[in-house]
Amino acid sequence: MTHLASRSLLLAIALPAAAIFSLDAEAQRVRRAPQTWVQYCQSCHGSTGGNGSASTLLDDAWTVGSGTDDDLFRAIHDGVPDAGMEAFGPALSNAEIRGLVVYIQELRDTHQRGLTPDDNGGSRFSGRKTYTSDHHDFVVEPIYQGLDRLWAMAVLPHGEWLINERDGDIKRARFNANGRLVVHPDPVAGTPEVRHMGQGGLLDIVLDPDYDNNGWIYLSYAEPRPLNANRTKGMTSIARGRVKDGRWVDEQVIWQAKDEHFLPTGQHFGSRIAFGPDGMLYFSIGDRGRMEQAQDLGLPNGKIHRIHPDGRIPEDNPFVNRRNAYPSIWAYGVRNPQGLDFHPTTGLLWESEHGPRGGDEINWIRKGLNYGWPVITYGVNYNGTPITDKTEAPGMEQPALYYVPSPAFIGIDHYTGDRFPNWRNDLFVSSIASGQVRRVRTDSSGKVLEDELLFQDQGGLRDIYDAPDGYLYVLTNAGQVLRIAPAD
Repeated sequence: MTHLASRSLLLAIALPAAAIFSLDAEAQRVRRAPQTWVQYCQSCHGSTGGNGSASTLLDDAWTVGSGTDDDLFRAIHDGVPDAGMEAFGPALSNAEIRGLVVYIQELRDTHQRGLTPDDNGGSRFSGRKTYTSDHHDFVVEPIYQGLDRLWAMAVLPHGEWLINERDGDIKRARFNANGRLVVHPDPVAGTPEVRHMGQGGLLDIVLDPDYDNNGWIYLSYAEPRPLNANRTKGMTSIARGRVKDGRWVDEQVIWQAKDEHFLPTGQHFGSRIAFGPDGMLYFSIGDRGRMEQAQDLGLPNGKIHRIHPDGRIPEDNPFVNRRNAYPSIWAYGVRNPQGLDFHPTTGLLWESEHGPRGGDEINWIRKGLNYGWPVITYGVNYNGTPITDKTEAPGMEQPALYYVPSPAFIGIDHYTGDRFPNWRNDLFVSSIASGQVRRVRTDSSGKVLEDELLFQDQGGLRDIYDAPDGYLYVLTNAGQVLRIAPAD
């Protein structure tokens, strides 16, 4: 058996936390974190953080503090005189020190996982593996291989699966008499045209809560529109339709952005769909690579939206009467929300935030609130340069959890089945960079009670799905379908 302790090797911190990164003029200076490391740190700590003359930074034994973000920040800023480490606060801005904190946590994570810096654990899950966790022993096994760039799935009441491939196809599958998953060779015909570019394409698929009576299926997708003779632009759109005899029919596009708000960028479309206990449809749109636009209520990107299932705008949406605001906005200031789900009993809306380099988040989403991106964040740019030195600010919400380094969160789903009774109502999170599945338990006040790493380094995991048969299924970026089942 493989055992992973409930305390992750990643730094997962429940908040609110102390704010120690105040804005100053020095924060306007920019260095890349790896370059800062070479210039200021490598002579003592070595190239990896553990091969120099100073104490290693790669284990859990610390001269000062316990290795949290705050401890590292203070040690760099104020120095550690007893260990012969000078203070770098006069030489580095708070934002640059914040970048070093992220970089050191990445070095630690890489070392403790036994990986090289460019290794994410492989692209495919191989074989059948058994794990033990705080509440259940379980197995993970591939049950299908051969699809392409999977994004989301739904299971119809009669047992047929609908699986979205990002290139625009919906594949149908079902288990045969021998328990083998069989995929129909032909995709569903007549689905919406998608802009399959960068991170865009066909995204989420969700059944109407009253599907047995109305047959509606909802899709989120990157809709293409012409930009000029040679290029297109795109934005996340929401449509509903029905699948009959292998065809997508009765289509209704129920939400679209204004044409002038479609963008030529290829990243951060979001997008997930979740039905709330109020009967409303909630969906997410990422910032589309224009981070500053997440704070602009006059733009749709970087937001969580709320509409009636037929596309009408609810009268009690928070910005419905604000001049020039998108009336569908429910919450704002999010980067790339690729997970969205309601807790089965508390009714709270939870979101997973695919952060920058560092700063993945789990958020409790509430009406009209600002989640801070990019004014506050616990991450830095992918090139190591700082985004901001602020991790909290008045009027901006703190995440329930944040993670440094970034697992690259994608899908979330609450477990409601009977096969894992001690997991019931827990939130399960998949990640694409570190190949993780995490289990998070919350209460009715939005407090995180447990955060457990179930497994990691198993390829790029795209989405996790609580299926009607009581198993959890994981879709991978390599086209696999994985099943999580009890060990017995």
